[in-house]
Amino acid sequence: MKKKSDLCINEFTDKIQSGQMSRRKFNQVLSAAGVSLVMTPMLPRTAAAAAADQATYFTWGGYDVPEMFGPYIAKYGEPPNFAAFGGSEEGLTKMRAGYVVDVAHPCNQAIPRWVATGLFRTVDTDKLSNWGDVMPSLWNLDGNVADGKPYMVPFDWGQTSITYRPDLVDWQGQEESWGLLWDERYKGRLAMIGAAGDSWWCGAIYAGVDFNEIATKENIAKVAALMRKQRPLIRMYTDDMTTLEQALASGELVAAMTWNSSPVALKAQGVPVAFAAPKEGALTWVCGAMMHKDAPHPDKAHDIIDAMISVETGKWLIEVNGYGHSNVKSFDQFTDEQLAELGLTRDPSVILDAGKFQVPQSQEFETAMNQEFEQIKAGF
Repeated sequence: MKKKSDLCINEFTDKIQSGQMSRRKFNQVLSAAGVSLVMTPMLPRTAAAAAADQATYFTWGGYDVPEMFGPYIAKYGEPPNFAAFGGSEEGLTKMRAGYVVDVAHPCNQAIPRWVATGLFRTVDTDKLSNWGDVMPSLWNLDGNVADGKPYMVPFDWGQTSITYRPDLVDWQGQEESWGLLWDERYKGRLAMIGAAGDSWWCGAIYAGVDFNEIATKENIAKVAALMRKQRPLIRMYTDDMTTLEQALASGELVAAMTWNSSPVALKAQGVPVAFAAPKEGALTWVCGAMMHKDAPHPDKAHDIIDAMISVETGKWLIEVNGYGHSNVKSFDQFTDEQLAELGLTRDPSVILDAGKFQVPQSQEFETAMNQEFEQIKAGF
């Protein structure tokens, strides 16, 4: 799952030096806007000036870009306000503490816990012009529907797996496996996503833990032991995909846990990479938009969501990031061959069913998992 959590301590310096913006995101904004380098410092000030007038979208870093909101911009003259979290648990904690936004961006395994907080309302799909083209299999999820209305409108879906350099990795005749990220031959040249919401679950896959039993004390201990065994081999834990992509491109890393956007970006740069299909199964997820019950701009909140599920946004999401989109008509913009090159199909079940789909868990498990993973990352 996209999805992601607090950045590790040794990444703070990199974040400060980079100005909190990834190179890839920066280039995407420049390219889409057709502006020169000297003009870009004006963009944050323009967004800030509109803060009181526009709805706020609370999301992962990398999704806070105007390319996702063409129909919204056409209607209101500018994109919504953006606020980014490092991970959905971080975002939920902030909202439980009183931070009010219009729309937030969690993933499927979080839906029941988010709904249970009482902070969210169902979305009025009658206000979404694109709702009729959204794949039912992506929104008809456990805990997501009340009185025929969804709490989470699905937006993106995909996989978490291993992006690796085939010119630097020797599988020794074996099938692709999560074991690559535990291979002592590559000590110091491996990386993991810094969020338990991805890494812990992938560790559970490698450990052979059934997701329906992931929260038992025995299995928590089993996964924790495996992650601690891995810790000395890891060069970095980070949620910044650009950092991982740059390290893979340079050869600093030979393999890293990533989302399926990373191999797309690296191949576009001419970097020889592959996205593993682990014999144990990849982690699969669906993420989307949820509306705060006290959204200050409810009409604009619906317009944010409608823009997210538009064909225009879907084409951008598939082409640039390699993620699946919830609008079935978005796939009409591509040939089967183009989709195959991106590792996608027109039917999300082909990919989602082939992997390991996350199962909703209790808040107690989420808290315990995140606390344990932070201890492991810190070397304890």
